[in-house]
Amino acid sequence: MTLKDAGDGPSLLRWSSWEERFPWLSAGFSTRIGGTSAEPWSSLNCGLHVGDADADVVENRRRVAIAAGFAPEGWTCAEQVHGVQVRVVEASDAGRGFASRDDAIPATDALLTNVPGVMLNSFYADCVPLWFVDPVRRAVGVAHAGWRGSVADIAGETVRAFAKAFGSAPSELYAAIGPSIRGCCYEVDDHVAMHIRKDAESSITPSSPGRYLLDLAKFNRQKLTEAGILPNRIEISQYCTSCRTDLFFSHRKENGRTGRMTAWIARKEEVRRP
Repeated sequence: MTLKDAGDGPSLLRWSSWEERFPWLSAGFSTRIGGTSAEPWSSLNCGLHVGDADADVVENRRRVAIAAGFAPEGWTCAEQVHGVQVRVVEASDAGRGFASRDDAIPATDALLTNVPGVMLNSFYADCVPLWFVDPVRRAVGVAHAGWRGSVADIAGETVRAFAKAFGSAPSELYAAIGPSIRGCCYEVDDHVAMHIRKDAESSITPSSPGRYLLDLAKFNRQKLTEAGILPNRIEISQYCTSCRTDLFFSHRKENGRTGRMTAWIARKEEVRRP
């Protein structure tokens, strides 16, 4: 990922390799820099559910949307519940959840669309962001993968939703795994490790009796390949949100009192020539 500083605006990470390969695409991840929120959400908090002033959050979202090249009215998001529900977003859904949680898409952790100008957004402060692109059909998606959603296979459910909604073959898809708490910092107990070990023993490392270091990004990479995405079509960020609280919010490092980054992906509006 490439960090791009917009001067007085928000600092954003972009999937530059995708954006260069697919000029119709915009995809990236916000940092905590360049917003209006006060402590402890300083400054580019994009989550309406963490106790921050709504007006500041909406302004931060507006800044991110504009810096990403979209009208704020296209920002579309869901209430995330650490599940595996996938929603195909239509043109009529555009703008849901932008200014209020009341009209956000309910109980959904993955969003897909092929509608230009609809900016799919989801929120993070250690969990794993997953991006998806079908360049043949110009369909895009984003998924939120905490440990529960990862074990329940939100990655695979999203791939299967692409096939159902757009006819996408898994081998045609590209995927990316963004900044998240990595194996260096994410310690879990036997309960979590038991679920992970069933699918991906290599994603956990014993750290002390009854405790393990878990690399959810690595786990999700395995789930993406099991779902049929080719390994050479999967990009992965090396950023750890817990190590880099200068750039990112970290729920675990900051003891739950912090903001949220947003992952976005969208098709750009098509330019119609006379």
